[in-house]
Amino acid sequence: MSLPIRRALITGGTSGIGAAFARALAARGVDLVLVARDSSRLARAQQELSSAYGVRVETLPADLADRDQVETVAARIEDTGTSGVDMVINNAGFGLPGELVTPDQALHDRAFEVMIRSVMVLSAAAARQLRANGGGIIINVSSTAGWITTGNYSAIKSWTTVYSEALANQLRGTGVTVTALAPGWVHTEFHDRAGVDASKLPEAVFVDADRLVAECLRDAAAGKIISVPTPQWAAAIQIARHAPRAGIRWLSRKLSSARE
Repeated sequence: MSLPIRRALITGGTSGIGAAFARALAARGVDLVLVARDSSRLARAQQELSSAYGVRVETLPADLADRDQVETVAARIEDTGTSGVDMVINNAGFGLPGELVTPDQALHDRAFEVMIRSVMVLSAAAARQLRANGGGIIINVSSTAGWITTGNYSAIKSWTTVYSEALANQLRGTGVTVTALAPGWVHTEFHDRAGVDASKLPEAVFVDADRLVAECLRDAAAGKIISVPTPQWAAAIQIARHAPRAGIRWLSRKLSSARE
């Protein structure tokens, strides 16, 4: 597949799905701007990707829970020079415990900043810049969790999907497309970091990160607004879309109790 993309900015680009996006795009000759908190991981990713694929890799250390640092990333997106970007992938994020009655409020505040506010700010910056340039691609990493009700993570990812649809509406006809990527369970370090025990889940529910990204890039190139890679997860979401909400809440309770 050939993408008309020269340079992509990826948040959370040093691990998991973000790193898979970086590899896939670098393999297509796309230069990269990687955004992450860990400077040492950024430097390692820069060296590995530039050596393996011969692309230019710029690194931008930033904590997306810090609004000033988000503005720095937004300014980079809106750079009108020769190093401008024509794809923005909002991937940075982390898992949350399901507890809502006595939550870790500081953690949830951080989740709002990283997975809602920064997505909105950076997507808007990308929309302005890409529209002015005549086209480009925005990908916002959401989750199939947005169709169920397993706590604040589900609520946040539901927002991401709906926001992406709304932005796609506003950008229709401009040459700028927006795709919400909704993965199922993916083989990454995400679940370990979130303290989620995924060891009891059957292998059939997991998706390889590289396959996930390849299918998402195909969907984004085709202008698809919601990408749910792999037939099994696409079928599961079709069922979730049409199932009674009472049934979704029952399933969510079962899933939540199984993880405790």
